[in-house]
Amino acid sequence: MKITCNQQQLVEAVSNVQRAVSSKTSLAALEGLLLRAEDGRLELCGYDLELGITTTIPASVEQEGSVILNAKLFGDIVRRVPGETLTFSVDDKLITNIQSGVSEFSIVGIAAEEYPELPSISGASQIPLDSSVLKSMIRQTLFAVADNDSKPIHTGTLFEMEEESLRLVSVDGYRLAMRTEHITGGEELHFVVPGKTLGEVLKLLPESSDSVSLSVGRRHIIFEIGSYRVISRLLDGEFLDYKAAIPQTSATEVRAQTRSFIDSVERVSLLITDRLKSPVRCIFEDGQVKISCATSIGKANDEFTAPMEGENVEIGFNNRYLLDALRNADSDEVKVQLGGALSPMKVLPREGDSFLFLVLPVRLKSNEN
Repeated sequence: MKITCNQQQLVEAVSNVQRAVSSKTSLAALEGLLLRAEDGRLELCGYDLELGITTTIPASVEQEGSVILNAKLFGDIVRRVPGETLTFSVDDKLITNIQSGVSEFSIVGIAAEEYPELPSISGASQIPLDSSVLKSMIRQTLFAVADNDSKPIHTGTLFEMEEESLRLVSVDGYRLAMRTEHITGGEELHFVVPGKTLGEVLKLLPESSDSVSLSVGRRHIIFEIGSYRVISRLLDGEFLDYKAAIPQTSATEVRAQTRSFIDSVERVSLLITDRLKSPVRCIFEDGQVKISCATSIGKANDEFTAPMEGENVEIGFNNRYLLDALRNADSDEVKVQLGGALSPMKVLPREGDSFLFLVLPVRLKSNEN
């Protein structure tokens, strides 16, 4: 194997593919990148048995072949070499010689045959989507994915495809995030994609309106994003009946400027630390939202105006969960619906149903101010 390629293109490809490489494994091959040179291109693959990322870059291939190289070492080398092009060759003993500018490295490779085969999908359902739409949908729901394995199915996001819509739903026991996009055509599908996979997909998705494709099989999904393919297992289990968890009625509705709400919560949150936890108290009354917090180092009060209808409400929230919902609203104004001091708060867009965030309240102590 002997090839020459552009150093910057290789750096970008290695940086992205490397994120799927296993950091803790007993298999040395899984700590590496599989490199395969053929037909005027170099293919790179990283895989940790659950998530795989592959891509290709153009290359001048003098001799075809393949090898596995330690991902961290190879990535560090290609990022630091001084030349604009990089040449590497692999001999019969898998010694890989890397040259760029005045720098030269020789590192030991592993036979490509030791690399596990990536899963294949047969009879997959194809879902074409706009890149910017998928990016927005993932970003607005990923924050609510559970980060512990007490219920593994909730460490992923539910994709629910119906005739005229695609809905993404994440839950973690304290909050719910739902994002809906109206699409044309499509079959009914329900599947759960791991949050880790969606985090990597989010980094690869461009802001443009380029088309991306999802291929969904029974156990795996493939995201095709430009020159990248991300393949991931799907999660098994019974996802929360989220429709039953969403309150259908509310006693209070508030229209709040998103920035004003965020700023007010952030100010009173200055007294909250990892060591000093305390709920944020919110009082919705007479067109005012009064926010306060008290910890052992002091008290804070803030307020802003917001038109409201219905009953006055006094309710407490975890400041981080409340801020996550507001920061991901992606609109200048939000509609907040409340059903009382112990009912979840709904955060919705001013018009339409593109997103819905649910934040569970925290029980307040009567002596907190």
